[in-house]
Amino acid sequence: MKDNSRFNTQVMGPMMVRQEGNKCRLRMMPEHRHTNLQDMIHGAVTLSLIDISLFSAMHVLRESEAGMAVTLELSTQFIGAGKPTEPLDAVVEVMRETGKLMFMRGEVAQGDHLVAAFSGLVRKATAKK
Repeated sequence: MKDNSRFNTQVMGPMMVRQEGNKCRLRMMPEHRHTNLQDMIHGAVTLSLIDISLFSAMHVLRESEAGMAVTLELSTQFIGAGKPTEPLDAVVEVMRETGKLMFMRGEVAQGDHLVAAFSGLVRKATAKK
């Protein structure tokens, strides 16, 4: 994002994105502010990473204008606790794309440790009239 005053940067901190074949990896470096009372990564942080990863995948994998798109559906299964001492990665793939919609799925992991699995549906940006 170019505007550092928005949610992504203000709450999540710096994130790195790259394409890996037909998948997109979005990485964040957790900090103490991202933890819950159990000293694990807060579930809301994991959900935020997932949501942001959908738009990263749109941009990186499909060169689609992601800034004005909207999340229509997000289904998440929490599988394990995220540790605040390791990078947290969301790896996403596009399952299908139509004229207005993009169907995606992915996983959140720390190395070999699976934190969550997810699927999402995004409505692509429409041209302004």
